[in-house]
Amino acid sequence: MEEKRQPMRNLYLIGFMGVGKSHFGRIVSDALNYQFFDTDHVIENNEETTISEIFKYQGEDYFRKLERDLIESGLPSEASVVACGGGLATQEGMMDTLKSKGVVIALFASKETILERTSRNKNRPLLDVDNPEERISQMMDERAPKYLGADASIATDGRVVSDIMHHIIRTYKTINKAKSS
Repeated sequence: MEEKRQPMRNLYLIGFMGVGKSHFGRIVSDALNYQFFDTDHVIENNEETTISEIFKYQGEDYFRKLERDLIESGLPSEASVVACGGGLATQEGMMDTLKSKGVVIALFASKETILERTSRNKNRPLLDVDNPEERISQMMDERAPKYLGADASIATDGRVVSDIMHHIIRTYKTINKAKSS
């Protein structure tokens, strides 16, 4: 009997800023021979400006609409790894949309790790505040319950990159197969 080909559903990596969505997205997409998209970079290219400028001049609501539109109709429907902006999956109904289009894996890291990783990047409009550590704690507390609605969750703290990559791929393949049954 011939084995049915598994659909190559998209893999959506969600989670707080600094957990490694873009980094692992690139590595995993290479390993799977899938296309890679970072929603923030696609939006910046489409809008011909930075996320910070969009937040400053059009506001967060406009940016969230751009994210939603991109997920709903602006990306290939299969064989892609998509690193989603940190707030994308927290929008009303967006987790269901992502899950209907593919496999959603939430990446997590400790507040300390996130602070250390994000402090190297000044293009983080939501952290452009007097106390970034306090802001990270507040936002993580708000967003974590939504991230836990993903198909799976994987920690990225203190682990070897190749172990995380293989964990993501195994998890993706297992869930993709289950969704295909």
